[in-house]
Amino acid sequence: MKNILEYLENTERKYPYQLAADDGKICVTWGTLAALSRQMGTVIGRKVSSGSPVVILAEKSVITLTAMLGCVYAGGFYVMADPSLPVARLQEIFRQVQPELVVAEPSALSLLRQAGYGGSYCLVNEAIQQTADHQLLEERRRESSENDLLYVLFTSGSTGKPKGIAVSHRAVMDFISRFTEIFGIENHDRLGNQAPFDFDISVKDIYSCIMTGAALIMIPRTMFSSPPVLLDYLCDKDVTVLIWAVSALTTVSALKGLGYRQPDSVRKILFSGEVMPAKQLSRWRAALPKTEFVNLYGPSEITCNCTYYRIPDTYDENEKLPVGKPFPGRRVFLMDKEGREIRTPRTTGEICVAGESLAAGYYKNREETEKKFVLHTFLDGTKGRCYKTGDLGYFLEDGTFYFEGRKDFQIKHMGHRIELEEIEQALNKLEGIEKSCCLLDRKRNQLAAFYTGELPSGQIREQLKRKLPVYMIPHSIRHTKRMPLNKNGKTDREYLLHLLEGNA
Repeated sequence: MKNILEYLENTERKYPYQLAADDGKICVTWGTLAALSRQMGTVIGRKVSSGSPVVILAEKSVITLTAMLGCVYAGGFYVMADPSLPVARLQEIFRQVQPELVVAEPSALSLLRQAGYGGSYCLVNEAIQQTADHQLLEERRRESSENDLLYVLFTSGSTGKPKGIAVSHRAVMDFISRFTEIFGIENHDRLGNQAPFDFDISVKDIYSCIMTGAALIMIPRTMFSSPPVLLDYLCDKDVTVLIWAVSALTTVSALKGLGYRQPDSVRKILFSGEVMPAKQLSRWRAALPKTEFVNLYGPSEITCNCTYYRIPDTYDENEKLPVGKPFPGRRVFLMDKEGREIRTPRTTGEICVAGESLAAGYYKNREETEKKFVLHTFLDGTKGRCYKTGDLGYFLEDGTFYFEGRKDFQIKHMGHRIELEEIEQALNKLEGIEKSCCLLDRKRNQLAAFYTGELPSGQIREQLKRKLPVYMIPHSIRHTKRMPLNKNGKTDREYLLHLLEGNA
């Protein structure tokens, strides 16, 4: 197959009356979802040319999903933009993408005006009511290629400006076909979608369902601030698979949600995005002893994930959690500072990924693309394109990989090289701490830590003295009611740094 829509239409033929998507307000079957997507595609196709970007400014919903697929029917690709984005970030996305069209929900029109957008737009609720023009859609399909872009996903950039990660149909089809086969996702499954649609975890939810006929159960964002409501929803909807960010899982367990009710229908939980605190993982495993837990690793630039680790029943929370072994079709290796491939086990280097499903690069950003996506000569003499993740890791003799932290989280302090995540792991193991974040306060040249939990900071300091050398103990240890998260669902380190500097 050369286009993701072929999978959609195959599922439509096999399961026309089976539930496809449920956002808590609207439920649609596969037959209805595909038909509505073609109607949406007709409206979009009459306004844009093949290969064009379309920005979708809307919260996740069934109608938003039809707009995403409609962009593809129109021969274009979609760029999701959540209405909660700051106006400045939205302006930067518009500047980089230069969309021919914006598809928006009615409530987002004022945001369009604030961002200074003066181009063409259409409203999702109006576009979905149009009649499908099958001739137009067939013409667009004939012009399509497996290397056409499917979406551009914006993520934070090291320069302070967001970067658009451009991903093709082929990249998604290759990865999701591996993903659904390895984890046994089937048409009877119901995937509980946690991530917003502009976050790459949702790619696994959406396209796993499209490929298999499983149902996409969208979980409203507001439910994550009320674990009892969330857990009732998971149980009432008979959700069977959770592919969540670590922050979402730890929010539920840290707020004692699992003591209220256990979602026993969930047979698999796959998590990624950050290191899962061992204490929180233990709470989930104790609540759902029959559920399989899988640690996934990989940045958006390689289309979701490149390694996985099935957590065994014998896993001890005092052990370091591996990120596992590569997915089939992937080549994961380590590179030293001189660009040489590391062959020695237990030697730290930068994690690099080659093989299937690499992104096409950063949209209209050749400089950043050439910096991160490089041509590498492998140990066997072959050459191939690879992505340098900026993450540090090592592997054991059996080929199992471990994540060591970000290159930019490794600091030099008081003459010592320090991994900030090592301090965080020590903090997270303390009884009475739910989650932590460690930073270097460059203004004062001091280590600082933030944490959630009930343990007084004085006791934390005393306990850390028994676990870490003096130079690794944070000078200031601050309690916070809730750990701030960035748009990607990870701990918002930038916000905490501004807090340290008195700017927030």
